[in-house]
Amino acid sequence: MTPGGDQRRAAEASDTAPAAEDADQLPGASATPATRDTTPDPRATPDPHATSDEPGATRARGDQRRSWWRTALQAVLGTALAVALLVWGLPYFAETSWSALLAHLDALSWGNTIGLFVLMVVALWCYTFTLTGSLAGLTHPQALMVNVAGSAAGNLLPGGGAMGAAATYGMYRSWGFTPRDISTSLIVSGVWNVLGRMALPVLGISVLLIAGEPMPPGVARGGAVGALLGLGLLGWFVAVIASERVATTTGHVLDRLIGPLVRRLSRRSDGHGVDGLVADLRSRIGHVVESGWLPMTFGLVGFFGFQYLLFIMCLRATGVELSLAHFFAAFAVGRLLTAVGVTPGGVGVTEAGTAIALVGFGAAHAPAAAGIVLFTIYTHLLELPLGALGALIWWLTKGRYADRRPATT
Repeated sequence: MTPGGDQRRAAEASDTAPAAEDADQLPGASATPATRDTTPDPRATPDPHATSDEPGATRARGDQRRSWWRTALQAVLGTALAVALLVWGLPYFAETSWSALLAHLDALSWGNTIGLFVLMVVALWCYTFTLTGSLAGLTHPQALMVNVAGSAAGNLLPGGGAMGAAATYGMYRSWGFTPRDISTSLIVSGVWNVLGRMALPVLGISVLLIAGEPMPPGVARGGAVGALLGLGLLGWFVAVIASERVATTTGHVLDRLIGPLVRRLSRRSDGHGVDGLVADLRSRIGHVVESGWLPMTFGLVGFFGFQYLLFIMCLRATGVELSLAHFFAAFAVGRLLTAVGVTPGGVGVTEAGTAIALVGFGAAHAPAAAGIVLFTIYTHLLELPLGALGALIWWLTKGRYADRRPATT
């Protein structure tokens, strides 16, 4: 699961007949004014050769085409960079070759393959506690669908967190959650996730110091960067709760980032952008943190804990022998680098950085590179088919929740 954020506002319409039509609307696009009569005249015959009288229509279509072209170009360039870093960068930084690397992967048994898959699924299930803790009424099966589908969408593009957030938003709305509750959940769970990733390098350095193990300069720099970013994010999070101005500015920024994606998911709207949903953001974030910090923390610790175990087992399966402290430090560096958005999911950058850390700790070169590739298969590549499966299950079962709107705060 990759993280992100949205915002909210707008008074929620009641579930009575006049408001029922708006239940599926997403915030973002302009609503049709109530005073305008849009009922077509049955006597009117449309002219097939007529052109739009709206000067903004052509401009809007042009902007949309340019946006999709930019997205496509970003995907191509990011994917090309990820492939280059994997194909050339990983063996280069690990000081090995692909033939030696593949020889270690070929030696894997079916027992290892299945056991690693089970660890991956358990890690994903643990993260559902973070999602259910941030959104009252969400069940664990729903959270698992959102987790895998949103992560898959986010891993398709460089900096794809906005795409993942938009997919998550659409799934939550189909289950009847309100924009206010969804946006609060996305912000809180996203901050929790990023803070965890920033804290890992600091913990890695602490573990190395306590164990008396040597520490490469790159790991020390990674820990310092993680600490600074983590403190900055924590300061922003507190400022959002304490300052109305910061909360409003955050809403405007998020509206620019994910507003267009959210609007593409909806044919109609209640007239509010993402930035229009942040008026009561501070109080709602405070309520979610107060009531859900324990399950959210438990889910994040479990998620990273089982991913760390998966990391160890992948490397042990390919023949890497290091101390647990060294394993944890290399794992922490890799998880921090997943936040680098120049490639889809940080692929290539993460593997190169992890290889540098492992080789610096004295790991055998070819087994280390093979273990890194194996870990990437389970934590990134397999998320794509799992995400497609989660999206399919959501599509087939979303009607089951249509008449069961969850309680809101």
